[in-house]
Amino acid sequence: MARRREADVAIRCVDLSIARATRGGPAQRVIDGVSFVLPHAGTLAVMGPTGSGKSSLATVLAGTDEMGLAVVGGDALVEGVRARRPGRDHRYLAYVTGHLAQSAGASLPARQTVSEVIGEPITSRDRHVNQRALAVRVATLLDELMLPLGAAAKYPYELSAGMRQRVAFARSLVLQPRIFIADEPFSNMDVEVRKAARDAIIRRRREYGMSALIVTNEVEVVRELDADVLLLRGGHAIAYGHGTSDLLWTPSGEADRRLITS
Repeated sequence: MARRREADVAIRCVDLSIARATRGGPAQRVIDGVSFVLPHAGTLAVMGPTGSGKSSLATVLAGTDEMGLAVVGGDALVEGVRARRPGRDHRYLAYVTGHLAQSAGASLPARQTVSEVIGEPITSRDRHVNQRALAVRVATLLDELMLPLGAAAKYPYELSAGMRQRVAFARSLVLQPRIFIADEPFSNMDVEVRKAARDAIIRRRREYGMSALIVTNEVEVVRELDADVLLLRGGHAIAYGHGTSDLLWTPSGEADRRLITS
């Protein structure tokens, strides 16, 4: 288990810029000079139109390696680890961060059972894990996300799209992360299941101070999670505040109030 690091906030971004390499051309900035603070036990919703840089921001902050994506300016501290050059701390960052990528349910390992998929973040770190304790943890997550216990022995291709999304959701929570970074986490979920998934976030926020950064364009999600909002456009932050009705807009962002609809 990684050593607990004491950090004053969950995430601190200072003038962060991220670029994506393009084939045969210069790198293109997808995030340009973004700053914000996510406190412990806080929730931040990152909103904005397609191509605004939301997913790239979440990917970098989660410490997920993605070809061609790199921090090129400013920096971000995630539980005290620098996102720009984490070095040996990358393993710690991966341990404390639960990352649910966009459409994660559609890319689950096909040759692993649901139980193996959910437990993999643990078994990949500890080959001598107590299998009974792991089975209990997996069963608890299945129940929490309204999945039948019989799903544990199935393979992802045997499940519906919504069930696969819940499996990916459970996998991202199995290590009891300090920070949950999720890109459209409630996709393919019906109303009742969305409530269970939302409650899973709120419960962890309340019980052990888990922070959450959620990429979404759904105003209802912002309300349900009582989240702060960072609104991006073209890689720039154009509004920031609590909820969607109490935002501080940049002068260039005033014309884009239509991006937030209640």
